[in-house]
Amino acid sequence: MYWQLWSKMIYVFKTNVKTKAQINRLRPHLDHILSSGEWNFDLEDCDKILRVDSPQNIAMPLIQLLETNDFLCEEIL
Repeated sequence: MYWQLWSKMIYVFKTNVKTKAQINRLRPHLDHILSSGEWNFDLEDCDKILRVDSPQNIAMPLIQLLETNDFLCEEIL
């Protein structure tokens, strides 16, 4: 039997998403892009952090998604 281990990475982004309504607007798009990952926003953080746990490098698609929806998004390395 062959077992493949998937290592997940945590990606952290600084955004300007400020409300739950804005998150709800992004939710279907984020769920689509991150079908194999988990994500959450920390709206109490001054940088409105988006954290993503994903086995794939999704930085560019996420940045493009948020920018297309008129939000700022910058990966924190």
